[in-house]
Amino acid sequence: MIPGGGQPNMQQLLQQAQKMQQDLAAAQQELAETDVEGSAGGGLVKATVSGAGELKGLVIDPRAVDPEDTETLADLVLAAVRDANGSAQELQQQKLGPLAQGLGGMPGMPF
Repeated sequence: MIPGGGQPNMQQLLQQAQKMQQDLAAAQQELAETDVEGSAGGGLVKATVSGAGELKGLVIDPRAVDPEDTETLADLVLAAVRDANGSAQELQQQKLGPLAQGLGGMPGMPF
């Protein structure tokens, strides 16, 4: 690199990229290990998903079960899962958003 020549130091860029890759992998691992919950029907149905969006658990209060009205129960389950996934997406933005912005500042990166 020529001092003042404006050319990036490739070794430094490679180190930055490697550090960002390690940070991204760590954030993804943390998301996979973090559970978030969503609910519907005033808590009658609760869904738990990982921060990565994987459905991990579903709790249905017996009061939500009406054999004559399974459509409402299905709607509550869907709403609880969507609520939990919304929380997971917010968590993803918190954890991964700053890393994506950092990648955008690197020369040659298409972000």
